[in-house]
Amino acid sequence: MRQSQLFVKTSREFPKDEASKSAQFLLRAGFIDKLAAGIYTYLPLGLRVLEKIERIIDNEMKSIGAQRILMPSLIPKVNWQTTGRWNKFDALYKLKGKNKLEYALGATHEEVVVPLVKKHVSSWRDLPLAVFQIQNKFRNEFRAKSGILRTREFLMKDLYSFHRSEEELDKFYQKVQKAYNKIFKKVGILSKTYLTLAPGGTFSKYSHEYQTITSAGEDLVYFCPKCKVALNKELVVNGAKPKCWRCKRKLSEQYKSIEVANIFKLKEKYTKPFDFRFTDKDGKKKLVLMGCYGIGLGRLMGAVIEIWHDDFGIIWPKSIAPFEMHLIRIGESKGVKEKSEEIYRSLQKAGHEVIYDDRIQITPGEKFMDCDLIGIPLRIVVSEKTLKKNSVEIKKRNQKKLNFVKINHLLRYLENN
Repeated sequence: MRQSQLFVKTSREFPKDEASKSAQFLLRAGFIDKLAAGIYTYLPLGLRVLEKIERIIDNEMKSIGAQRILMPSLIPKVNWQTTGRWNKFDALYKLKGKNKLEYALGATHEEVVVPLVKKHVSSWRDLPLAVFQIQNKFRNEFRAKSGILRTREFLMKDLYSFHRSEEELDKFYQKVQKAYNKIFKKVGILSKTYLTLAPGGTFSKYSHEYQTITSAGEDLVYFCPKCKVALNKELVVNGAKPKCWRCKRKLSEQYKSIEVANIFKLKEKYTKPFDFRFTDKDGKKKLVLMGCYGIGLGRLMGAVIEIWHDDFGIIWPKSIAPFEMHLIRIGESKGVKEKSEEIYRSLQKAGHEVIYDDRIQITPGEKFMDCDLIGIPLRIVVSEKTLKKNSVEIKKRNQKKLNFVKINHLLRYLENN
């Protein structure tokens, strides 16, 4: 990708109505555009990051046996009435069609997936089963804030599992926890992300959240350093002293955090209203048990930035960076232009993802500032100075050290480093 052809340009202005660092940097660097409060467009750079997060999640869900589907966003009122959530779920966007039938935009998909799976499951031999989708959700948030951390429309991975017994549900629940840990490790936030006991809200009495510790968080958790788990403050009532839900030790220090994922043992909560039963080995009819497991992709992206940034911009982990390297041309002489183009082509031919700053009438300082703001893991500079040594200058985004590498050794250097 040539930076001169990139759809959106960077901005020096800080957004006045965005408090979180992730929102400020994403807007300034041209990753997203704000249409209205809680409603954002993902621009080319932002979409590349989102797609990489999606691939990581997709692979991990399929690795535990889940099959991907895509359900509709428009859900009939009757489905919500079946579960009793048409009037109880206050975040629903409701609308009427020309035929006077009423619908809600999908805030979650239990009301769709349960009758769907019911059509295809009857015997114990059909279970267990897990399906997931990655799709836009719509929630009528009273106060959308913190950029892409809390929005009214957002991309979400929602996984639903169906089981014959609580033991079977528990085993799959553990599988999902391990898969989630792999996802958080790959995107670079595992060391600051903790399994957290929390209220289940509209879904169940209790749930587990994954909370990422950061000062930009809107939740408060008590963290147990011994067990590496946390307790959501919402669980602490009537002035009770919080205790770790594993080792029972008293907890005192509160931490701000971002909820990046959640998992629920729904059991019969949504299969019962739809009378979703299976025939067991003894010929008896039993209700199917259910679990659901969500990750907000945009929120995960924002949480990564809240952890991985400095005063100058984003520091993307390589796994989800929009590009692997940022090639910068300094100077407009024929020699610099030709050598920069040659290096750009050779990097692309070798399979590297490169954004090439070929812009003219932009000062070196402006190019370096944009490079730091966008946050690509590796910077490669071609200039008159480097060409005198028949080299390029290489710097990692999260380091200050500069390295000079011979141009004819560049591909080998990148392969080894």
